[in-house]
Order: sequence, then C-alpha cells, then structure tokens
Amino acid sequence: MLTQCGRCNDGVTFDVPFTMAFQPVIDLELRRIHAYEALVRGPENQSAASILSRVTSETRYAFDQACRVRAIELAGRLKLDRRLNINFMPNAVYEPSACIRATLAAAERVGFPCDRITFEITEDESISDHAHLSRIIDYYRSRGFLVALDDFGAGASGLNLLANIHPDIVKIDIGLVRNCDRDRTRQIILRAMLSVCRDLGIKVVAEGVERPEELAVLKEAGIRFVQGFLFARPAFEALIRDEDIDFR
Repeated sequence: MLTQCGRCNDGVTFDVPFTMAFQPVIDLELRRIHAYEALVRGPENQSAASILSRVTSETRYAFDQACRVRAIELAGRLKLDRRLNINFMPNAVYEPSACIRATLAAAERVGFPCDRITFEITEDESISDHAHLSRIIDYYRSRGFLVALDDFGAGASGLNLLANIHPDIVKIDIGLVRNCDRDRTRQIILRAMLSVCRDLGIKVVAEGVERPEELAVLKEAGIRFVQGFLFARPAFEALIRDEDIDFR
C-alpha cells in the first residue's frame, strides 16, 4: 500500500482553473504520430504563461499533481491511443512512491496504461539534488513510466543531467533547432548530440520545428522524431490525428 507524504495531507490546492492542449510528436520513419505532449492552457485556451505565472512555492506540489491528473483524464476522454507526455516538476516530488498516488489512481480510473506515459523533466528547472532525481526516475521506471529530459541544450547542466539520470528520451531545445539550416555551428552541435544519444541508447526528439529547411537538416542528421508548428500546433482539449498531418 502506498503511503502519503506531508504534502498529500497539508490541504493546499491549486484553485486556478486550467486545462490542456495536445501537440503531437511525429515519427518521420513510420510517418505517424508517436506521442502527444500535454501542454497547460487556461480554460478558454489562454497561454501556459497565464497559468504558470500563478504557481507559487506553496502551490507547486498541488499544481504538479493537478496537471498529471488533468492530462490523464483528458487523454482517457479523448481515447488517446499513443504515448502521453506529461511535464513534471522534480522539485515538487517529495517521496516518489507517495507522490505518484494520484497519477496511478487517475490512470486506473480512466483505463490509461501506465506504460504509455512519459514524464518530461524540464532542464530549465533548477535541480540541485541529482541523487533524489535519480530515485524518482528509478521508481517511475519501476511503475512502467518512461522519462524524458526536455529542453535539452537550454540550461547549464544538460550534460551532467544526461550522465546522472540517463533519460529514456532527450528533447532538443528549440533554440538549437531554430534556423539550424542557416547555422553550421548548430548543425555540428545537433550531430554531436545525436551521436552521443545514439551511443547511450537514448531516443532523440527535435522540438520547435517550424520550417521545411530546418526539417531537411534534421533528417540529414538522422533525427527520427520531431515536434513543432511545421506539423501541428497544440490542439485545445483535442487530438490531431494521423490523417491530419502532412508528413512531408
């Protein structure tokens, strides 16, 4: 039986209304949608920033828990049949086995398989305790979840995180993808990242693909999975399907 940590019992809730939009991750090789990332939105499709700006240190845990549950419930309602990517805040996880309770309960309630859920860690979040993060990841994997390192290349600790937590997936930050067709330095860095991840057995997703020229460079580098406006914008409380995608 799972126990509870103090934050599960402290009565703090996140009372700001919010919901989710879903953006597909594209498998270029199979020419199909591989996964959907759940992205926070306001109840009338307001930006993520309008919600995230209202998260405080006191409500961080409650918000993280509410996001997981909302994403899974919507995925169940929409009959999502691919992987579901959920962003999570490692600093909001106190005891992995306790803090996963609401996630497991939501998945069971709507019949969504845990082995189709990927948790995305944002490199931008300040993570000082890598040992604690490793414990979280180890426990999540034991429950069937995958773990992705999001926005890789945007923060200062990317290579350390890569070495210490060995994620299942790395999502290359939009800052390295944007205009990569016009910048030889970015092309060299992208190829190096892909080589390292390939040697480590880590799947790579290029985020923020907006132009055909960028896609051509990514394909040439050998990247199989991409995400970005070139293929689809996030769909508010809805799923874009394979037949709606121009796989180019």
